[in-house]
Amino acid sequence: MTTDNTKLLNVNIRKEKKEFNLFYLTWPIFLELFLFMLMGIVDTLMLSKISDNAVSGVGAANQFLHIAILILEVIGNGASIVIAQYIGSRRLVEASRISAIAVTLNLIVGLIISIGFITMGHHLLTTLNLQGEILENAKKYLNIVGGGIFLQAIINSLAAIIRVHGYTKQAMLVSLGMNVIHIIANYALIFGHFGMPALGVEGAAISSVLSRGLAIIVFFWLLYRIMEVRIEFKHYFTFSKAFISKILSVGIPAALEQVMYQTCQIIFLFYITFLGDASMAAKQYAGNISMFIYLFAFAIGIGTSIIVGRFIGAGRQDDAYRRVWKSVIYASIATLVMIVLVIVFRYPLMSMFTESQEIIKLGANVLLLSVVLETGRTINIILVNSLRASGDAKFPLWVGMFTMIGMSLPLGYWFVFHLDLGLAGIWLAIAADEWARAVIMSIRWKSRKWENHALVTPSEH
Repeated sequence: MTTDNTKLLNVNIRKEKKEFNLFYLTWPIFLELFLFMLMGIVDTLMLSKISDNAVSGVGAANQFLHIAILILEVIGNGASIVIAQYIGSRRLVEASRISAIAVTLNLIVGLIISIGFITMGHHLLTTLNLQGEILENAKKYLNIVGGGIFLQAIINSLAAIIRVHGYTKQAMLVSLGMNVIHIIANYALIFGHFGMPALGVEGAAISSVLSRGLAIIVFFWLLYRIMEVRIEFKHYFTFSKAFISKILSVGIPAALEQVMYQTCQIIFLFYITFLGDASMAAKQYAGNISMFIYLFAFAIGIGTSIIVGRFIGAGRQDDAYRRVWKSVIYASIATLVMIVLVIVFRYPLMSMFTESQEIIKLGANVLLLSVVLETGRTINIILVNSLRASGDAKFPLWVGMFTMIGMSLPLGYWFVFHLDLGLAGIWLAIAADEWARAVIMSIRWKSRKWENHALVTPSEH
Protein backbone atom coordinates (compact mmCIF):
# COMPACT_ATOMS: atom_id res chain seq x y z
CA MET A 1 0.00 0.00 0.00
CA THR A 2 1.38 3.42 -0.97
CA THR A 3 2.06 6.19 1.56
CA ASP A 4 -0.78 8.31 0.13
CA ASN A 5 -3.24 5.43 0.39
CA THR A 6 -2.14 4.76 3.96
CA LYS A 7 -2.70 8.42 4.89
CA LEU A 8 -6.13 8.40 3.24
CA LEU A 9 -7.05 5.21 5.12
CA ASN A 10 -5.96 6.75 8.43
CA VAL A 11 -7.98 9.91 7.72
CA ASN A 12 -11.07 7.81 6.95
CA ILE A 13 -10.60 5.75 10.12
CA ARG A 14 -10.34 8.91 12.25
CA LYS A 15 -13.40 10.38 10.53
CA GLU A 16 -15.42 7.19 11.15
CA LYS A 17 -14.39 7.14 14.82
CA LYS A 18 -15.71 10.70 15.20
CA GLU A 19 -18.93 9.96 13.31
CA PHE A 20 -19.66 6.94 15.56
CA ASN A 21 -18.51 8.59 18.80
CA LEU A 22 -21.54 9.41 20.94
CA PHE A 23 -19.84 12.13 22.96
CA TYR A 24 -18.48 13.85 19.83
CA LEU A 25 -21.98 13.96 18.32
CA THR A 26 -23.93 14.61 21.50
CA TRP A 27 -22.26 17.52 23.32
CA PRO A 28 -22.97 20.00 20.48
CA ILE A 29 -26.53 18.66 20.22
CA PHE A 30 -26.91 19.17 23.95
CA LEU A 31 -25.72 22.78 23.67
CA GLU A 32 -27.95 23.37 20.64
CA LEU A 33 -31.03 22.06 22.45
CA PHE A 34 -30.04 24.03 25.53
CA LEU A 35 -29.84 27.20 23.45
CA PHE A 36 -33.16 26.43 21.76
CA MET A 37 -34.81 25.97 25.16
CA LEU A 38 -33.06 29.11 26.35
CA MET A 39 -35.03 31.10 23.77
CA GLY A 40 -38.24 30.03 25.49
CA ILE A 41 -36.79 30.62 28.95
CA VAL A 42 -35.61 34.12 28.00
CA ASP A 43 -39.09 34.95 26.68
CA THR A 44 -40.62 33.64 29.91
CA LEU A 45 -38.20 35.48 32.21
CA MET A 46 -38.50 38.80 30.39
CA LEU A 47 -42.26 38.57 30.02
CA SER A 48 -42.63 37.67 33.70
CA LYS A 49 -41.35 41.19 34.44
CA ILE A 50 -44.46 42.47 32.68
CA SER A 51 -47.04 40.11 34.22
CA ASP A 52 -47.83 36.46 34.94
CA ASN A 53 -50.73 36.77 32.48
CA ALA A 54 -48.26 37.61 29.70
CA VAL A 55 -46.37 34.39 30.48
CA SER A 56 -49.59 32.35 30.58
CA GLY A 57 -50.71 33.78 27.23
CA VAL A 58 -47.42 32.99 25.51
CA GLY A 59 -47.40 29.54 27.13
CA ALA A 60 -50.86 28.79 25.76
CA ALA A 61 -49.87 29.97 22.25
CA ASN A 62 -46.75 27.83 22.42
CA GLN A 63 -48.86 24.71 22.90
CA PHE A 64 -50.10 25.14 19.31
CA LEU A 65 -46.71 26.28 18.03
CA HIS A 66 -45.11 23.13 19.46
CA ILE A 67 -47.63 20.99 17.57
CA ALA A 68 -46.86 22.92 14.37
CA ILE A 69 -43.13 22.37 14.82
CA LEU A 70 -43.72 18.67 15.41
CA ILE A 71 -45.75 18.44 12.20
CA LEU A 72 -42.83 20.08 10.40
CA GLU A 73 -40.57 17.40 11.83
CA VAL A 74 -42.45 14.81 9.73
CA ILE A 75 -40.12 15.67 6.88
CA GLY A 76 -37.08 16.82 8.85
CA ASN A 77 -36.89 13.72 11.05
CA GLY A 78 -37.92 11.33 8.31
CA ALA A 79 -35.33 12.72 5.94
CA SER A 80 -32.54 12.67 8.54
CA ILE A 81 -33.11 8.96 9.21
CA VAL A 82 -33.22 8.08 5.51
CA ILE A 83 -30.12 10.21 4.87
CA ALA A 84 -28.27 8.57 7.78
CA GLN A 85 -28.89 5.10 6.34
CA TYR A 86 -27.82 6.18 2.85
CA ILE A 87 -24.66 7.79 4.24
CA GLY A 88 -23.97 4.58 6.16
CA SER A 89 -24.16 2.68 2.86
CA ARG A 90 -21.98 5.41 1.20
CA ARG A 91 -24.66 6.38 -1.34
CA LEU A 92 -23.98 10.11 -1.13
CA VAL A 93 -25.70 11.22 -4.34
CA GLU A 94 -29.03 9.85 -3.09
CA ALA A 95 -28.41 11.47 0.31
CA SER A 96 -27.94 14.83 -1.43
CA ARG A 97 -31.16 14.52 -3.44
CA ILE A 98 -33.17 13.51 -0.37
CA SER A 99 -31.82 16.59 1.43
CA ALA A 100 -33.08 18.90 -1.33
CA ILE A 101 -36.53 17.28 -1.36
CA ALA A 102 -36.79 17.63 2.43
CA VAL A 103 -36.10 21.39 2.36
CA THR A 104 -38.72 22.06 -0.34
CA LEU A 105 -41.42 19.86 1.19
CA ASN A 106 -40.96 21.41 4.62
CA LEU A 107 -41.20 24.92 3.20
CA ILE A 108 -44.50 24.08 1.49
CA VAL A 109 -45.97 22.55 4.67
CA GLY A 110 -44.65 25.49 6.73
CA LEU A 111 -46.36 28.05 4.50
CA ILE A 112 -49.67 26.19 4.79
CA ILE A 113 -49.42 26.12 8.60
CA SER A 114 -48.46 29.82 8.72
CA ILE A 115 -51.57 30.74 6.75
CA GLY A 116 -53.65 28.55 9.08
CA PHE A 117 -52.38 30.34 12.20
CA ILE A 118 -53.06 33.77 10.72
CA THR A 119 -56.61 32.90 9.69
CA MET A 120 -57.67 30.57 12.54
CA GLY A 121 -55.51 31.62 15.51
CA HIS A 122 -58.34 33.22 17.50
CA HIS A 123 -60.59 30.18 17.12
CA LEU A 124 -57.81 27.79 18.25
CA LEU A 125 -57.08 29.80 21.39
CA THR A 126 -60.70 30.18 22.48
CA THR A 127 -61.00 26.37 22.57
CA LEU A 128 -58.61 26.42 25.58
CA ASN A 129 -61.07 28.33 27.75
CA LEU A 130 -58.71 31.35 27.76
CA GLN A 131 -60.19 34.70 28.75
CA GLY A 132 -59.33 38.38 29.17
CA GLU A 133 -55.70 39.49 29.16
CA ILE A 134 -54.32 35.96 28.80
CA LEU A 135 -56.34 35.46 25.59
CA GLU A 136 -55.22 38.80 24.11
CA ASN A 137 -51.55 38.07 24.81
CA ALA A 138 -51.86 34.60 23.31
CA LYS A 139 -53.46 36.01 20.12
CA LYS A 140 -50.72 38.60 19.63
CA TYR A 141 -47.96 36.04 20.02
CA LEU A 142 -49.60 33.34 17.88
CA ASN A 143 -50.35 35.70 14.98
CA ILE A 144 -46.72 36.82 14.66
CA VAL A 145 -44.74 33.69 15.56
CA GLY A 146 -47.32 31.37 13.99
CA GLY A 147 -47.41 33.50 10.85
CA GLY A 148 -43.65 33.09 10.53
CA ILE A 149 -43.54 29.39 11.39
CA PHE A 150 -42.46 28.58 7.82
CA LEU A 151 -39.03 29.93 8.81
CA GLN A 152 -38.79 27.25 11.49
CA ALA A 153 -39.83 24.72 8.84
CA ILE A 154 -36.71 25.49 6.82
CA ILE A 155 -34.52 25.52 9.94
CA ASN A 156 -35.82 22.07 10.96
CA SER A 157 -34.79 20.56 7.63
CA LEU A 158 -31.41 22.29 7.34
CA ALA A 159 -30.38 21.59 10.94
CA ALA A 160 -31.39 17.91 10.69
CA ILE A 161 -29.43 17.45 7.44
CA ILE A 162 -26.33 19.14 8.84
CA ARG A 163 -26.44 17.13 12.08
CA VAL A 164 -26.88 13.78 10.36
CA HIS A 165 -23.77 14.46 8.27
CA GLY A 166 -21.90 14.57 11.58
CA TYR A 167 -21.54 18.37 11.81
CA THR A 168 -23.36 18.79 15.10
CA LYS A 169 -20.86 21.38 16.38
CA GLN A 170 -21.49 23.69 13.44
CA ALA A 171 -25.27 23.44 13.87
CA MET A 172 -24.80 24.33 17.52
CA LEU A 173 -22.79 27.46 16.66
CA VAL A 174 -25.57 28.71 14.38
CA SER A 175 -28.03 28.22 17.24
CA LEU A 176 -25.71 30.17 19.51
CA GLY A 177 -25.73 33.10 17.10
CA MET A 178 -29.52 32.89 16.76
CA ASN A 179 -29.93 33.04 20.54
CA VAL A 180 -27.61 36.01 20.95
CA ILE A 181 -29.66 37.94 18.39
CA HIS A 182 -32.89 36.79 20.03
CA ILE A 183 -31.85 37.94 23.51
CA ILE A 184 -30.68 41.35 22.29
CA ALA A 185 -33.82 41.86 20.20
CA ASN A 186 -35.98 40.71 23.13
CA TYR A 187 -34.37 43.24 25.45
CA ALA A 188 -34.88 46.00 22.90
CA LEU A 189 -38.43 45.19 21.77
CA ILE A 190 -40.07 43.96 24.98
CA PHE A 191 -38.91 46.83 27.20
CA GLY A 192 -38.25 49.55 24.61
CA HIS A 193 -34.45 49.91 24.80
CA PHE A 194 -31.99 51.15 22.13
CA GLY A 195 -34.62 53.57 20.84
CA MET A 196 -37.14 50.81 20.07
CA PRO A 197 -40.81 50.89 21.14
CA ALA A 198 -41.81 48.85 24.23
CA LEU A 199 -43.98 46.16 22.58
CA GLY A 200 -44.22 43.57 25.36
CA VAL A 201 -45.55 40.25 24.07
CA GLU A 202 -45.46 41.47 20.46
CA GLY A 203 -41.79 42.38 20.90
CA ALA A 204 -40.94 38.85 22.04
CA ALA A 205 -42.75 37.45 18.99
CA ILE A 206 -41.00 39.77 16.52
CA SER A 207 -37.66 38.90 18.09
CA SER A 208 -38.28 35.18 17.54
CA VAL A 209 -39.15 35.64 13.87
CA LEU A 210 -36.18 37.95 13.24
CA SER A 211 -33.61 35.60 14.78
CA ARG A 212 -34.97 32.62 12.82
CA GLY A 213 -34.82 34.52 9.53
CA LEU A 214 -31.15 35.36 10.02
CA ALA A 215 -30.35 31.78 11.11
CA ILE A 216 -31.71 30.39 7.82
CA ILE A 217 -29.17 32.37 5.81
CA VAL A 218 -26.28 30.94 7.84
CA PHE A 219 -27.69 27.39 7.74
CA PHE A 220 -27.85 27.44 3.91
CA TRP A 221 -24.27 28.72 3.72
CA LEU A 222 -23.16 25.95 6.06
CA LEU A 223 -25.07 23.26 4.16
CA TYR A 224 -23.13 23.91 0.97
CA ARG A 225 -19.82 23.81 2.83
CA ILE A 226 -20.22 20.47 4.61
CA MET A 227 -21.82 18.14 2.03
CA GLU A 228 -19.46 15.90 0.04
CA VAL A 229 -21.99 15.82 -2.80
CA ARG A 230 -23.58 19.28 -2.98
CA ILE A 231 -27.24 19.82 -3.73
CA GLU A 232 -27.90 21.02 -7.27
CA PHE A 233 -30.50 23.80 -7.57
CA LYS A 234 -32.74 21.70 -9.83
CA HIS A 235 -32.97 19.02 -7.15
CA TYR A 236 -35.06 21.33 -4.96
CA PHE A 237 -37.80 20.98 -7.61
CA THR A 238 -37.17 17.37 -8.69
CA PHE A 239 -39.35 15.09 -6.62
CA SER A 240 -38.77 11.34 -6.38
CA LYS A 241 -41.72 9.20 -5.36
CA ALA A 242 -39.40 6.54 -3.89
CA PHE A 243 -37.47 9.03 -1.75
CA ILE A 244 -40.60 10.86 -0.57
CA SER A 245 -42.19 7.52 0.34
CA LYS A 246 -39.20 6.58 2.49
CA ILE A 247 -39.17 9.99 4.20
CA LEU A 248 -42.88 9.81 4.98
CA SER A 249 -42.77 6.17 6.09
CA VAL A 250 -40.64 7.27 9.02
CA GLY A 251 -41.65 10.91 9.37
CA ILE A 252 -45.43 10.56 9.49
CA PRO A 253 -45.59 7.99 12.32
CA ALA A 254 -42.92 9.89 14.28
CA ALA A 255 -44.75 13.19 13.92
CA LEU A 256 -48.18 11.72 14.64
CA GLU A 257 -46.83 10.26 17.85
CA GLN A 258 -45.46 13.65 18.89
CA VAL A 259 -48.64 15.44 17.81
CA MET A 260 -50.62 13.04 20.00
CA TYR A 261 -48.32 13.83 22.89
CA GLN A 262 -48.67 17.59 22.46
CA THR A 263 -52.44 17.26 21.97
CA CYS A 264 -52.58 15.48 25.32
CA GLN A 265 -50.59 18.38 26.79
CA ILE A 266 -53.18 20.81 25.42
CA ILE A 267 -55.98 18.76 26.98
CA PHE A 268 -54.07 18.74 30.27
CA LEU A 269 -53.74 22.52 29.92
CA PHE A 270 -57.52 22.65 29.49
CA TYR A 271 -57.87 20.71 32.76
CA ILE A 272 -55.53 23.20 34.44
CA THR A 273 -57.62 26.21 33.38
CA PHE A 274 -60.24 24.98 35.85
CA LEU A 275 -57.64 25.10 38.65
CA GLY A 276 -57.07 28.86 38.29
CA ASP A 277 -54.51 31.35 36.96
CA ALA A 278 -51.92 30.43 39.62
CA SER A 279 -51.87 26.80 38.46
CA MET A 280 -51.60 27.96 34.83
CA ALA A 281 -48.52 30.04 35.61
CA ALA A 282 -46.99 27.35 37.87
CA LYS A 283 -47.39 24.77 35.11
CA GLN A 284 -45.56 27.01 32.65
CA TYR A 285 -42.69 27.79 35.01
CA ALA A 286 -42.27 24.20 36.26
CA GLY A 287 -42.43 22.96 32.68
CA ASN A 288 -39.60 25.28 31.69
CA ILE A 289 -37.47 23.98 34.56
CA SER A 290 -38.31 20.35 33.73
CA MET A 291 -36.98 20.78 30.20
CA PHE A 292 -33.48 21.08 31.62
CA ILE A 293 -33.85 17.71 33.35
CA TYR A 294 -34.52 15.76 30.16
CA LEU A 295 -32.25 17.91 28.00
CA PHE A 296 -29.37 15.41 28.31
CA ALA A 297 -31.68 12.56 27.34
CA PHE A 298 -32.87 14.42 24.24
CA ALA A 299 -29.30 15.16 23.16
CA ILE A 300 -28.18 11.57 23.72
CA GLY A 301 -31.33 10.34 21.94
CA ILE A 302 -30.60 12.40 18.83
CA GLY A 303 -26.91 11.47 18.83
CA THR A 304 -27.77 7.80 19.26
CA SER A 305 -30.30 7.92 16.41
CA ILE A 306 -27.63 9.32 14.05
CA ILE A 307 -25.25 6.48 14.98
CA VAL A 308 -27.98 3.82 14.78
CA GLY A 309 -29.04 5.05 11.33
CA ARG A 310 -25.42 4.87 10.11
CA PHE A 311 -24.99 1.38 11.60
CA ILE A 312 -28.20 0.12 10.00
CA GLY A 313 -27.19 1.54 6.62
CA ALA A 314 -23.82 -0.20 6.92
CA GLY A 315 -25.43 -3.51 7.92
CA ARG A 316 -24.02 -3.37 11.48
CA GLN A 317 -27.13 -4.32 13.44
CA ASP A 318 -25.26 -5.85 16.38
CA ASP A 319 -23.34 -2.60 16.91
CA ALA A 320 -26.64 -0.66 16.80
CA TYR A 321 -28.19 -3.00 19.39
CA ARG A 322 -25.34 -2.56 21.88
CA ARG A 323 -25.03 1.19 21.30
CA VAL A 324 -28.62 1.82 22.40
CA TRP A 325 -28.31 0.06 25.77
CA LYS A 326 -25.13 2.00 26.56
CA SER A 327 -26.94 5.25 25.69
CA VAL A 328 -29.83 4.36 28.03
CA ILE A 329 -27.35 3.98 30.91
CA TYR A 330 -25.52 7.25 30.17
CA ALA A 331 -28.77 9.20 29.77
CA SER A 332 -30.28 7.78 32.95
CA ILE A 333 -27.25 8.77 35.02
CA ALA A 334 -27.31 12.32 33.61
CA THR A 335 -31.05 12.62 34.28
CA LEU A 336 -30.72 11.45 37.90
CA VAL A 337 -28.02 14.07 38.54
CA MET A 338 -30.26 16.79 37.11
CA ILE A 339 -33.26 15.58 39.13
CA VAL A 340 -31.29 15.88 42.37
CA LEU A 341 -30.14 19.41 41.48
CA VAL A 342 -33.65 20.56 40.53
CA ILE A 343 -35.24 19.10 43.67
CA VAL A 344 -32.61 20.70 45.92
CA PHE A 345 -32.93 24.12 44.27
CA ARG A 346 -36.62 23.98 43.29
CA TYR A 347 -37.69 27.02 45.36
CA PRO A 348 -34.89 29.35 44.13
CA LEU A 349 -35.54 28.17 40.56
CA MET A 350 -39.25 28.96 40.79
CA SER A 351 -38.44 32.32 42.43
CA MET A 352 -36.55 33.31 39.28
CA PHE A 353 -39.85 33.52 37.42
CA THR A 354 -42.29 35.01 39.91
CA GLU A 355 -42.67 36.56 43.36
CA SER A 356 -46.06 34.94 43.96
CA GLN A 357 -45.66 32.53 46.88
CA GLU A 358 -48.70 30.55 45.76
CA ILE A 359 -47.23 29.96 42.30
CA ILE A 360 -43.78 29.16 43.73
CA LYS A 361 -45.23 26.58 46.11
CA LEU A 362 -47.36 24.92 43.42
CA GLY A 363 -44.42 24.67 41.03
CA ALA A 364 -41.97 23.46 43.68
CA ASN A 365 -44.37 20.71 44.76
CA VAL A 366 -44.76 19.25 41.27
CA LEU A 367 -41.00 19.44 40.64
CA LEU A 368 -40.63 16.89 43.46
CA LEU A 369 -42.40 14.43 41.17
CA SER A 370 -39.59 14.73 38.61
CA VAL A 371 -38.02 11.61 40.08
CA VAL A 372 -41.08 9.65 38.93
CA LEU A 373 -41.67 11.37 35.60
CA GLU A 374 -38.22 12.08 34.19
CA THR A 375 -36.64 8.68 34.81
CA GLY A 376 -39.28 7.01 32.64
CA ARG A 377 -39.17 9.78 30.06
CA THR A 378 -35.40 9.36 29.65
CA ILE A 379 -35.56 5.65 28.79
CA ASN A 380 -38.46 6.34 26.45
CA ILE A 381 -36.63 9.12 24.59
CA ILE A 382 -33.57 6.97 23.82
CA LEU A 383 -35.50 3.88 22.73
CA VAL A 384 -38.12 5.66 20.62
CA ASN A 385 -35.47 7.66 18.75
CA SER A 386 -33.51 4.46 18.12
CA LEU A 387 -36.53 2.55 16.85
CA ARG A 388 -37.27 5.38 14.41
CA ALA A 389 -33.65 5.44 13.25
CA SER A 390 -33.87 1.73 12.48
CA GLY A 391 -36.96 2.37 10.33
CA ASP A 392 -39.35 0.86 12.90
CA ALA A 393 -41.36 4.08 13.32
CA LYS A 394 -44.91 2.70 13.37
CA PHE A 395 -44.55 0.65 16.53
CA PRO A 396 -44.03 3.66 18.88
CA LEU A 397 -47.07 5.30 17.27
CA TRP A 398 -49.42 2.38 18.01
CA VAL A 399 -48.14 2.06 21.55
CA GLY A 400 -48.49 5.82 22.09
CA MET A 401 -52.12 5.74 20.98
CA PHE A 402 -52.89 3.30 23.78
CA THR A 403 -50.78 4.80 26.59
CA MET A 404 -51.37 8.50 25.86
CA ILE A 405 -55.00 8.61 24.78
CA GLY A 406 -56.32 5.44 26.39
CA MET A 407 -54.48 5.69 29.70
CA SER A 408 -52.85 9.09 30.41
CA LEU A 409 -55.80 11.37 29.62
CA PRO A 410 -58.38 9.45 31.68
CA LEU A 411 -55.88 9.18 34.54
CA GLY A 412 -55.26 12.93 34.45
CA TYR A 413 -59.00 13.64 34.56
CA TRP A 414 -59.46 11.25 37.48
CA PHE A 415 -56.49 12.61 39.43
CA VAL A 416 -57.47 16.28 38.94
CA PHE A 417 -61.25 16.24 39.19
CA HIS A 418 -61.99 13.21 41.35
CA LEU A 419 -58.97 12.84 43.63
CA ASP A 420 -58.37 16.62 43.77
CA LEU A 421 -54.62 16.23 43.26
CA GLY A 422 -54.47 19.46 41.27
CA LEU A 423 -51.32 20.10 39.22
CA ALA A 424 -49.60 17.05 40.75
CA GLY A 425 -52.28 14.87 39.14
CA ILE A 426 -51.18 16.03 35.69
CA TRP A 427 -47.52 15.19 36.44
CA LEU A 428 -48.49 11.70 37.68
CA ALA A 429 -50.64 10.99 34.62
CA ILE A 430 -47.79 11.93 32.28
CA ALA A 431 -45.38 9.79 34.33
CA ALA A 432 -47.68 6.76 33.96
CA ASP A 433 -47.61 7.15 30.18
CA GLU A 434 -43.82 7.61 30.03
CA TRP A 435 -43.09 4.52 32.13
CA ALA A 436 -45.58 2.34 30.27
CA ARG A 437 -44.00 3.24 26.95
CA ALA A 438 -40.46 2.87 28.34
CA VAL A 439 -41.16 -0.73 29.38
CA ILE A 440 -42.83 -1.64 26.07
CA MET A 441 -40.07 0.00 23.97
CA SER A 442 -37.41 -1.86 25.96
CA ILE A 443 -39.10 -5.16 25.14
CA ARG A 444 -39.31 -4.17 21.47
CA TRP A 445 -35.62 -3.28 21.21
CA LYS A 446 -34.62 -6.48 22.99
CA SER A 447 -36.73 -8.53 20.55
CA ARG A 448 -34.68 -7.08 17.61
CA LYS A 449 -37.77 -7.05 15.37
CA TRP A 450 -36.67 -3.56 14.29
CA GLU A 451 -33.96 -5.22 12.16
CA ASN A 452 -36.64 -6.04 9.56
CA HIS A 453 -37.44 -2.35 8.93
CA ALA A 454 -34.18 -1.03 7.39
CA LEU A 455 -34.78 1.58 4.65
CA VAL A 456 -31.63 0.64 2.74
CA THR A 457 -31.71 -3.07 1.86
CA PRO A 458 -28.57 -5.24 1.79
CA SER A 459 -28.66 -5.22 -2.03
CA GLU A 460 -28.18 -1.44 -1.95
CA HIS A 461 -24.96 -1.53 0.08
